[in-house]
Amino acid sequence: MSIQAPEYVRSIAPYQAGKPISELAREYGLQPERIVKLASNENPLGIPASARDAMVAAIGDLGRYPDSNGFELKAALSQRYAVPPEWITLGNGSNDILELAAHALLQPGVSAVYSQYSFAVYALATQETGARAIVVPARSLGHDLDAMRAAIAADTRLVFIANPNNPTGTFLRADAIAAFLAQVPRDVVVVLDEAYNEYLDPSLRFDSTLWLREHPNLVISRTFSKAYGLAGLRAGFGLAQAELTDLMNRVRQPFNVSTVAQAAAIAALDDADFLQRSYELNRRGLARLQSAFAQMGFEYVPSHGNFVLVRVGDADAVFEGLLRAGIIVRPVANYGLPQWLRVTVGLPEENEAFLEAFARVTGR
Repeated sequence: MSIQAPEYVRSIAPYQAGKPISELAREYGLQPERIVKLASNENPLGIPASARDAMVAAIGDLGRYPDSNGFELKAALSQRYAVPPEWITLGNGSNDILELAAHALLQPGVSAVYSQYSFAVYALATQETGARAIVVPARSLGHDLDAMRAAIAADTRLVFIANPNNPTGTFLRADAIAAFLAQVPRDVVVVLDEAYNEYLDPSLRFDSTLWLREHPNLVISRTFSKAYGLAGLRAGFGLAQAELTDLMNRVRQPFNVSTVAQAAAIAALDDADFLQRSYELNRRGLARLQSAFAQMGFEYVPSHGNFVLVRVGDADAVFEGLLRAGIIVRPVANYGLPQWLRVTVGLPEENEAFLEAFARVTGR
């Protein structure tokens, strides 16, 4: 007897995360402490001390369920972003926010629009609802907003935009997004995924939350997994007007953000020093990696995130060579970029270890 399941579920290719350090150590007989992981866009500084202290203080409450409504975290986010608490949805990472929007709005017979070479979860969230995907060809490996607007169909319910975009690192300026929002039909929801926002150069930053009052069809997605250093805790949030927030909370799992994650997120949100150190470390690391790629003659995409996409030719062979050297990066063939690798910015010594191994493996 075969289990009956929708064909659109059976055809899903599960999300492939970056290879864990423990797995590489087992496969190649390497010492875990000597492995450098630059595959998952994690903050190389790790968890901030302020968040660690808050987690320790919260441990005494772990015998009880978390605050499902996240009152204190929502209060902190409300103050930071000047929106009512009723406009905030908490997520188990920002991936959760993306999927909540999809599950609230998509179903078989409707469509979602997203760009070629954009975050893999957009495709997964669309497919798992049985909706039709409209994938718009990229322009210079980034979003073509004019083409995305033209691609919106009568049955389109959702548009995903990543800014900066993962895995390419491309960036859309505020005026381009504002013009796009002004042209999108009011019954089409736009999810603006800003997971890497804190890594932007200050000259490029803008307050996207100001658009929320003008656009009741806008959801802004943010995460604590990147610059805030809390990837292992899974904490993110979405900002939207009350009607959209209510819909997403109807499909949200209860207790989706743990007690320790909420406590750590509150502390991290207030830790301006850690956030600035994360930005500065990333700025220097990006410059070092991109300069080295240029000197070695490799094409790369100038990045606005905490990673660089570099074209290496035989990416499988280079990836394998780096693994044997104890360096984990990210192949992106599943994004339709089989000649490219994505390299996360690490600590200075990790970046140098990667570049040394990369030069050796590629013969440059």
